Amino acid sequence: MRNELGNSKSFSKTLGKIWNYKWIYLMLVPVITYYVLFKYIPMYGITIAFKDYNVFKGITASPWCGFDVFSKIFKSKNFWNAIRNTLVLNFATLFVSFPLTIIVSLMLNEVRNKHFKKLTQSVLYLPHFISWVVVAGIATNLFSMTNGSINRAIENVGGSPIPFMSNNGWWIFTYVVCNVWKEIGWGTIIYLAALTGVDETMYEAAYLDGATQFQRLIYITLPSIKSVIVTMLILQISKMMSIGLDAPLLLGNKKVMEVSEVISTYTYRIGIEKAKYSDSTAIGLFQSVINIIILFVADKFAKAIGEDGII
Repeated sequence: MRNELGNSKSFSKTLGKIWNYKWIYLMLVPVITYYVLFKYIPMYGITIAFKDYNVFKGITASPWCGFDVFSKIFKSKNFWNAIRNTLVLNFATLFVSFPLTIIVSLMLNEVRNKHFKKLTQSVLYLPHFISWVVVAGIATNLFSMTNGSINRAIENVGGSPIPFMSNNGWWIFTYVVCNVWKEIGWGTIIYLAALTGVDETMYEAAYLDGATQFQRLIYITLPSIKSVIVTMLILQISKMMSIGLDAPLLLGNKKVMEVSEVISTYTYRIGIEKAKYSDSTAIGLFQSVINIIILFVADKFAKAIGEDGII
């Protein structure tokens, strides 16, 4: 009887709290509705990966085939080539962009002229809002071997043109440069927000003790935002098996297909162009599972070195 009364009081207390913050909860309704409609309900389509899907029969009427689709794609050389390229491009981009984003954030944080700081931030944020179609056009105009601005400048000083867009190694370099230019400014937002929370009294105490600006940066600033850095690194690592369709599809061409064909473009070609919906769904499911595993491993590693992690 006491348990029932206790549960009743606890339930009434919970309802009371919800009512007190009803407008805040009401603001969550559109977000929850979005995720239910566009994230959770479409998960039913995952069953296509385990069926011999026929677009005319539909999902429910198509016969089950177990793991036959997975067995087929795992035997495909092109599939493993796409995975390799995805990992190479993601690791190369992470290796360059992650430390560079932190460095740019620290440099912006040291700017004392507010107007110049705002102008610099706006210039750095702007590329994030430019479509990859436009970025690909800019890259072609800059890096083209025949009439690209960079190769023209190289030829003017007596050098030989570089095949940025048609050589495998140079194409990876071009891809990383374009990604870093487009996203480095946007990536500084989180770090700049974290830097505003650093206690100014620690800087003052270090200054009075004779610490240089670089020493204050190393011994105060970086340790103060270490948890944010670790969290961002975990989030980046958890996406190692994912890559956007736009960049490799628009920057790539037949000459560099060996390195530009990633999971997203491979899925697009077999799912949209060849209408192999079961295969493309199976690849997407495999990709998501691997990303989740990487996320948990990265989180465990972060906790092992003394950080909180994100899970």
